[in-house]
Amino acid sequence: MSGNSFGRSFRVTTWGESHGVAVGVVVDGCPAGIELSEVEVQRELDRRKPGVSEITTARKEADEVKILSGVFEGRTLGTPISMLVWNRDVDSSPYEALKNIPRPGQADFSYETKYSGVRDYRGGGRASARETVGRVAAGAVAKRILAAQNHEIQILGHVVEVGGIKAREEGVEEVRRNTERNAVRCADLEAAGRMEELIKAVKAEGDSVGGVVEVIVLGAPAGLGEPVFDKLDAELAKALMSVGAVKGVEIGAGFESARKRGSEMNDEFFLQEAAVEDGQEVEVKGRRVRTRTNNAGGILGGISTGEPIICRIAVKPTPSISKQQRSVDLRRLEEVELKIKGRHDPCICPRIVPVAEAMVALVLVDFLLQKY
Repeated sequence: MSGNSFGRSFRVTTWGESHGVAVGVVVDGCPAGIELSEVEVQRELDRRKPGVSEITTARKEADEVKILSGVFEGRTLGTPISMLVWNRDVDSSPYEALKNIPRPGQADFSYETKYSGVRDYRGGGRASARETVGRVAAGAVAKRILAAQNHEIQILGHVVEVGGIKAREEGVEEVRRNTERNAVRCADLEAAGRMEELIKAVKAEGDSVGGVVEVIVLGAPAGLGEPVFDKLDAELAKALMSVGAVKGVEIGAGFESARKRGSEMNDEFFLQEAAVEDGQEVEVKGRRVRTRTNNAGGILGGISTGEPIICRIAVKPTPSISKQQRSVDLRRLEEVELKIKGRHDPCICPRIVPVAEAMVALVLVDFLLQKY
């Protein structure tokens, strides 16, 4: 097992290195007949591409996607979909002096030991966040499936904390309306301003800062997930933890549940009248089981309940900083000091939002295809 593929019924394999010729993805298991064009995929890639604001890396990549296979006349064929994005703005010179020196907080040392000293040291190679281009492209396909066939499932990601600055809790409409209106991708516009100022200040110091990103799933049907080992929340945790900068995952109340009593944590059930609007008329169509609260984050026993699915991820500070640090020269076996040069994000949170959305979409599509 190489660890480069994800999913069962909807299988995704990403490929490419940060400073290689290109990066991309192969998506296998997509149903035939889904409307898909490069425009939809490009829309998602534009949300994660570098060089779009003062608080992202200065690397300039257009990240223009080319669909090579699996789509004909605007519809998926049911065959593997291959997508490619060229690496254009590559400068590997800052990494030459560090090729034998593992950067603190990076995967250099672990890759060195796993692959017996054979690795692409330029920009982190395969361990770089550049790999997530393929994830987001695949996520765009998954989102098209979720929006089709009457599923009408929506996925909304937003930043809720940066460097200790916490956004106030916003409703779904505010998240939908405000997230893309600021560079931080925070639905609380006042907090977003303070977060942006902090990121700029930290960048000026040659340092970086982390934060928390939340993903909300609306419209997911009850019954997604499998018992015991293949729980929906277990697969979501795996998917989100597979993103390089993520160091923790919460579902629903998450770690706060450890501080609650059972009477506070339990989500009580009630019956809600299900209404269907037809023009000016609203017709009652039976009753639906709902929960008064959603501490479970829309998942009980590893299976979705039909309530909104809530995930949060802890995103670590970017390890590539320009402050002086200490490490070891692996060839000379000497302790050394290093100062990393190059172009890096002072905060990964804004650009990780579409990546987190993509990983959640991949999990949901996989379970949907298994269920239906």
